[in-house]
Amino acid sequence: MIYYAIALFVIAIDQLTKWIIVHNMDVGERITIIDNLFYITSHRNRGAAWGILENQMWLFYIITIIVVGAVIYYLEKHAKGKPLFQLSLAFILGGAIGNFLDRLFRKEVVDFLDTYIFTYDFPIFNVADSALTIGVALIFIQMIKEGREEKVKRNGHN
Repeated sequence: MIYYAIALFVIAIDQLTKWIIVHNMDVGERITIIDNLFYITSHRNRGAAWGILENQMWLFYIITIIVVGAVIYYLEKHAKGKPLFQLSLAFILGGAIGNFLDRLFRKEVVDFLDTYIFTYDFPIFNVADSALTIGVALIFIQMIKEGREEKVKRNGHN
């Protein structure tokens, strides 16, 4: 149950930060946090990452419903006793629902975290996107961990 609370926390922070941006900044407005590195920039996205599949809301609705269903299924059936896997799924669930709410109610996703990595202007993102990325990274860590445990088990070593 704690993992659903984590997902709800992600959703709440995501929606709160987006609400603050929508109500306090014009689209395109930028606030410098760290010059040449990090900005808060009010941006809207009607597609997926990097603006792909722009204006295909029906597709995003279907994909998100499938993803949310799959994540809940895995949380209930396959992640028990695996706290890292449960945490990763909680982040993915919160991130998926956070952006889904934007698409459902705003017909676009509010993005605002704007970073430059060296001279590369990374696409503007939000808290939900960050949670999704963290969740996927934690799944990879879980997979590596399980792979090592399986290898030790197969070889009979501790």
